[in-house]
Amino acid sequence: MEVHRELGRGLLEPVYNEALYWEIVDRNIRCEREKHLPCFYKNRQLEKYYQMDLVVDDVIVELKSVSELTSAHREQLFNYLRLTRMPIGLLINFGQAKLQGERYAYFKDDNECVLLDRNMDFVY
Repeated sequence: MEVHRELGRGLLEPVYNEALYWEIVDRNIRCEREKHLPCFYKNRQLEKYYQMDLVVDDVIVELKSVSELTSAHREQLFNYLRLTRMPIGLLINFGQAKLQGERYAYFKDDNECVLLDRNMDFVY
């Protein structure tokens, strides 16, 4: 929220990425920026890779600066969660007047991602 208050809406995603990274680091929280996620095909590692915006401890943070979040944005986060098997993913949109965020849980057993509310309960 601090980054959104300071910078407002509508800037490019890399600006929010760097600002949010420094906000997190300044709070002494472990954070990696633009972390590479390798891709494999038939047990061969490909030269191509995905690049996750931020990884904060065991949480993936995917940043957007768009007028509206779409299913494609959510699927991108879901793919990262499935590939890394990390438990929680945040999708944050800086493109609107009010900061927009969605929190998802990944369940390994079902290979499913589920929307969570602010109390970390499932939203059905």
